[in-house]
Parts: sequence; C-alpha cells; structure tokens
Amino acid sequence: MLTFENPAAFLFLLLIPLLFVLRALGLLRRISFPLTLSDWKGKSFAWKGAGRKIAAFIAQGLCLAGYVLLVIAFANPLLHHQEKLYTSKGTDILFVLDTSPSMAAKDIAGMTRLEAAKRGIHTMVNASRGASFGLVAMASEAAAVVPPTNDHDLFLQRLDSLVAGGLGEGSAIGVGLSSAVYHLISSSAPKKCIVLVTDGENNAGSIHPETAAMLAAENDITIYTFGIGTRGAVPIEYIEPESGRVRSGYYESDFDSGPLEDIASLAGGQYFGIESTLALADALSAVSQLQASVQTFYLRTADEHFWHLFLSAAGILLSAAWIFRRIFLGEVL
Repeated sequence: MLTFENPAAFLFLLLIPLLFVLRALGLLRRISFPLTLSDWKGKSFAWKGAGRKIAAFIAQGLCLAGYVLLVIAFANPLLHHQEKLYTSKGTDILFVLDTSPSMAAKDIAGMTRLEAAKRGIHTMVNASRGASFGLVAMASEAAAVVPPTNDHDLFLQRLDSLVAGGLGEGSAIGVGLSSAVYHLISSSAPKKCIVLVTDGENNAGSIHPETAAMLAAENDITIYTFGIGTRGAVPIEYIEPESGRVRSGYYESDFDSGPLEDIASLAGGQYFGIESTLALADALSAVSQLQASVQTFYLRTADEHFWHLFLSAAGILLSAAWIFRRIFLGEVL
C-alpha cells in the first residue's frame, strides 16, 4: 500500500493555480529586460513563428512537472508491504540436475530440456518461500553447486549459471544422488527430499543409483525422479565449454524409465515422466504438496521509501526546462 509520510506537503500544489490567477490579474508578472539588437533605424530581430511558442510551452510544462515531483518527494512516499519471517525450519529440497549435452535437446515447448527445468524450478522456488533449496549439478561427474539454503536469490543465481556440457558427457546419477544425500543427512528439517531431473540412464561414476537410493531411505530422505524429454529424433544445439565450438544436429532420444522408477520406489518417492511444460509444472506442484511442512512465522511490515526517485526525476525535468529556456528561447536567466 502506498502512503505519504508528510501529506501536508501537497498544500504547496495550491501555489500553482494561485500563480496563474495572480498573473491573470496582472499582480504578478515576470520581470524581464528585452535586449534588442539591430542596425541604426534598421529592422530589429524578432522571434516569429510557432516554434518559440511551442518551446516556451514545453519549458513551462517541464517546470510545472518538476515542481510537482519536488512536492511529491517532500511528501515522502512510502510503500508498505508485509513479509513473512519464519521462526521454524521448513522442508529441505535438493535438486540433482542433469547437465549432460543431451539436456540441450530442444523438445520442451521449443526450449532445451535444461532451460525448461530451470524455468520450472524458478516457479517452484518463488511459490515456496518457507522451504530451503539446494542444487547438485550432474553429468559425467557431480558437483554441489549450492547446499540447502533459505537464500533463494543465491540459489536461483547458481541455477541459472549451469550450462549443458559443463561437467562433461554421461550421467553419473549415483554420484549425484550420493552427493545430495551427503548434504541432507545432517539437516534438522522436518522433511527432506531429492528431486532428480535427468534425461538418461546411469552410465558414469562408481556409485550405483540404487545404492544411493537405499542410503537416502535409511536417512529418511525421499527421492522423486523426473525423466525429462520426448522420444525420437529431436534437434540439439549447445556450445562446448572447453573449445567454444557449437555442436548441433539431431539426437535420438530413447531411455528406459525403469531404473528411475526403481530409484524413486526405493526412497519412498515417485517417478514423473516429463514431456511438456505442463507435465513439469504438475510434477513440481505435486512434490511441493507432498513435501509441505507446517511452519511458524510472524508478519513484519516493511517500508520502502521512494522520495529519492521523485527528487531525481524533478532534477532531470528542471534541468531540461533550463536547457529549453537557455538554448531555444535565448533567455540569459
């Protein structure tokens, strides 16, 4: 809600009609000394045409607008908004995101699989302010990008930095899941889960995915698996991070969803086949509902000041008015 800390300042706006009334009555006129330059008994220079009138009108309008903005700045506009401050810990959700080159296949609403996954995660994070989110990037190897954190801006920034092929080729699903389990074991969150987003089967790494899934189950960590992508020949294009070369062509997409279903089953979760943005949104929404936890919080009212924005705008308009008067109208003061 927008309010003003000093609303009495708007009384200064009454000076504008008062000024026009006094000028109309001839009681307050601007003092000016015209300087006419001409040859002896010759024709003097004079402003003619509509150009000068238009410039004078614009300059006057800029002055009035600048004055109004100064009054608004003096009134100190405030935007009141409430924010939730949680006093108890929420769910920890850690994404294991496949970044292998095949995730650059464009078959999800014209987007790459990786880009579609990012957008879906963005939506989920923005709608789940009480949860903590973490991220593990996975391809031929796995790397913890950010541990579970309440700093959602940091999480989304790290998420957006991921590129297809950044960790090599292949899918070390077992290693990625093990890394995620490691970062969740010591968490005191009431609920903990891992969301695996991949378009392939485990073909790299020294840890079997089912071993990681059983380790998760032993530590009360639920695993949800998302098999993203359509089947058949799909276009693919990505830039190799090391060489900078563009790789493009068609990728024959076909993988067995059975292993992903087994992983989810072992860790008390569920498998979702993702072939569209709608399916992705529904799957993420289902995970949010299944992993929702009750949190205590209180509301805090925060005030955001905007006077400096109006003051800056007033300065710009008044400077523009001065330029019009000085350059286009030739006024000295």
